Amino acid sequence: MRKLAFLQAPDDRAPLIVTATTIRTLDADGTIPEAFLIVGDRIRRIGTIDECRDAAAAVSALPAEVIDLGDATIVPGFIDAHAHPLMLGQMMTWVDCGPDKAGSIPEIVALLREAAARIPAGRPVRGYGYEQRNLVEQRHPTRHELDEVATDREVYLMNASGHGGVVNSYTFALHGVTKDTPNPQGGEFFRDADGELTGELSDAACNVLTGLEGVKIGHHGPNFHLADDLDEHRRQLAAAQENFLQGGVTTIGDAQVSRREFDVYLRLAEAGELDVRVCMYLLSHLLDEAIEMGLHGQFGNEHLSFAGIKFYSDGTLGGWTAYFPDGYVGDPCRTGQLYHDPVDYTELIKKAHRVGLQTATHSQSPTALEMVISAIEAAQGERPDADARHRIEHCGLPTPAQIERMAKAGIYPVNQPQHHYNWGEGVEQAIGTPGERFNPLGEFERAGVPVTISSDAPVADPRPLEAIQAAATRITRRGHQLGPDDLAVSVDTAVRGHTISAARALGREDDLGSLEVGKRADFAVLTQDPYHTELSEIARIGVAQTWVGGQPVYVKGA
Repeated sequence: MRKLAFLQAPDDRAPLIVTATTIRTLDADGTIPEAFLIVGDRIRRIGTIDECRDAAAAVSALPAEVIDLGDATIVPGFIDAHAHPLMLGQMMTWVDCGPDKAGSIPEIVALLREAAARIPAGRPVRGYGYEQRNLVEQRHPTRHELDEVATDREVYLMNASGHGGVVNSYTFALHGVTKDTPNPQGGEFFRDADGELTGELSDAACNVLTGLEGVKIGHHGPNFHLADDLDEHRRQLAAAQENFLQGGVTTIGDAQVSRREFDVYLRLAEAGELDVRVCMYLLSHLLDEAIEMGLHGQFGNEHLSFAGIKFYSDGTLGGWTAYFPDGYVGDPCRTGQLYHDPVDYTELIKKAHRVGLQTATHSQSPTALEMVISAIEAAQGERPDADARHRIEHCGLPTPAQIERMAKAGIYPVNQPQHHYNWGEGVEQAIGTPGERFNPLGEFERAGVPVTISSDAPVADPRPLEAIQAAATRITRRGHQLGPDDLAVSVDTAVRGHTISAARALGREDDLGSLEVGKRADFAVLTQDPYHTELSEIARIGVAQTWVGGQPVYVKGA
């Protein structure tokens, strides 16, 4: 992996000595020191308070300030290696139709109608968060039911998976979609037994929602790049940033960047309002442009950088669009789909690999995973690179044999335990008993495959402590244990999966992910030590403060 030497701006701040009851550095030895010294935005000494004072005096004429955080526990800033920040910010302005707000289709319709009454005429009504198997009706709403919300403007209800949802009849008419409109490659307009549009659409079919001038990505992924006014996008991203900081997250891997996201990041950075660090993965329809521009490795600064290219192999388990060629147990007529022909996909991975680009491919089913693993093996066979760090996003249901091959090929899976926490039962309903292996972190660890944890926000809230609990217990939100105990991992493995392992997945372990001399002073201040908390209570631990670059950027209650 080609790595960037991140730049450091001059800093005239006085040295800081930070101490607390427990400081978990997460270095290789698991060091728990009394204090650490911050000079500028980096850690310069770890040890006792006196050792830090001496080190501060040796490098600065300014007296060191001691910050005692008392009974708190300090951990490295959490790293969310796979999330969609602008999408999260946008969802925060939409109507929450999740399980805490609505348990049936009429309740969803009522929430959307209430919003429609408040929203100015002509503007779309957008909701999010429903998961069909959590509804009383155990199905998706229909366009006719959304017609009860409005018939004179667009209504879009996004599924919790983010890979599609349901629209009203007006939306189809506006974009010229009829029952005779062919399905796009990598997507579907769903139809009933009579061939009529139901209103449900998935993945690449969502391209119609972006408007004539919006981001078009073809069959390269689900299109959630819905346009708003640029100033509104800035507000949305700022709100999302605050949401991450409240969870103790200091670095984000944006796992699907188009020109929409890139433009908003640049504007936020130019205004000095980008507090979190963002590593961007451009969507694969931009691969040729990235190569032509010479983006053959990491590029950027310590806050905003280009990391690699994001691909899709199949859809989502939650939306039943992950590829199962023999059909779903819950609906044998559905098979999901592949986004690319396997031969074409292999050539895309080889093209990226040849110039040293890291790839990150969304993949869930064993069949789709076979395509991804085989393509990476072929690329490595053509041009060996022991540190390529190709990623598989979600990597929900790999076979044991595939996991062994992933270890040999140096592949990094990036999982989301909150997915099985929120919807584990739904995966079992969809595909049967193999679903209990969803997110087999324990198998990864035993095979020597890195365990990396993320949120996929807004699919799940950016709350690392909830993800850590889910990884260590395999207990779902409904109290059901998904699979045997050996699919879980220890608290230490889970915490490292959201810090130093996530830093490696982003190629940032040299300056992030642990509290060590020379690294950025990014850390979260917790109200309890997750290592000494009942597993079932870890998600309840509070984040009191979040620091980025030696400065507090979030203080609860401030």
